[in-house]
Amino acid sequence: MTAQPALSKRAQSIGLSKIAQLVSRAAELRAQGKDVISLGFGEPDFDTPLNIREAAQKAMDEGDTRYTATGGTNTLKLAVQKKFKNDNGLDVDLDQIMVSVGAKHVLFNAFLATLDEGDEVIIPAPFWTSYPDIVKVAEGTPVFVSCGADVGFKLTPSALEAAITPKTKWVMINSPSNPTGAVYSADEISALAEVIRKHPHVWILSDDIYEHIRFTEGKYATIAALAPDLSGRTLTMNGVSKAYAMTGWRIGFCTGPKALIKAMTAIQGQATSGPNSIAQAAAVEALEGPQNFLDESRATFKERRDKVVCWLNECPGIKCQTPDGAFYAFPTCSDCFGKVTPDGTKIETIDDLASFLLEKHDVTIIPGTAFGAPNEFRISYAASLEILHEACNRIKAGCEQLQ
Repeated sequence: MTAQPALSKRAQSIGLSKIAQLVSRAAELRAQGKDVISLGFGEPDFDTPLNIREAAQKAMDEGDTRYTATGGTNTLKLAVQKKFKNDNGLDVDLDQIMVSVGAKHVLFNAFLATLDEGDEVIIPAPFWTSYPDIVKVAEGTPVFVSCGADVGFKLTPSALEAAITPKTKWVMINSPSNPTGAVYSADEISALAEVIRKHPHVWILSDDIYEHIRFTEGKYATIAALAPDLSGRTLTMNGVSKAYAMTGWRIGFCTGPKALIKAMTAIQGQATSGPNSIAQAAAVEALEGPQNFLDESRATFKERRDKVVCWLNECPGIKCQTPDGAFYAFPTCSDCFGKVTPDGTKIETIDDLASFLLEKHDVTIIPGTAFGAPNEFRISYAASLEILHEACNRIKAGCEQLQ
């Protein structure tokens, strides 16, 4: 018998995400002939705009298929530099910019470059499901701060102050939020900055990946612009995945202090050697080409949001706030707990409700336990209105069966 390799503590500390598990189960049911609607994965349902695809084709035709600089091509860095200036009011040098294999890779590089065992990362909950595991891979300690529906799913200054310790290395700010769609105002960001100023050992990682998918008026609020005195310890992360329907192209980027970017680039060089050359050429066109796609997709998402929130609030036991951004609804469903399904199964947790809706009503929701929120669930409204209406009808039918 061949001996199995001993897994590291690092590998044993993380696992397959709950989202992936549910989507996998939905695929199994579809293979059995069931018409399962899955509202799980978070990606736009639009095609990547034609001009971006044509830029990729042009890059291939011109032989742009070799290694690039580890931290991204100069052409893409210039486009990112212009984006940060025009969209966010940030004046940054090229050696303060790094391009990675998706925004998730930015997080890996940042945490591997800065965390030692025992260093703490403050993560407001609900949180994107990958945050804690990436911290653990880097041997850091995730510190969760509960931010429930009563505070709009947003971190408050008092809660942040209470969570900071001498071991705190980073605080995460994600706006618009995955999974809640919450958007921080300029005043709310400034209030958090006021707390962080008092703790010079604390760094800020601002995850702005959903910047262009928000339904609030006014200029987008990001902490490096609102609190320039903190820019020396702020990493601002963004990318083309969500805004330009380019999730599969795997291009993320960031800006931060030069020493941090240099360390992150060194780590990336040993991991991937650098991002895909063709995808980088496409990302240049995304950032510098026509931007009308952003307005069109935002209007579509807003229409879907309004319908989905209305339909969910018609379901017994479910209450859904109206999110200000991203393409997720995050309803509270604790009023369903304690009830019983027609076959006598008691719904005690959100995981029980998700299983019931999937197995009996052919619709996938993502339990809030995946995001540190045991009373909520997430659905993505990156689907047609027809599909969304049918999915919400199935959720409603399931909730109506609970006694």
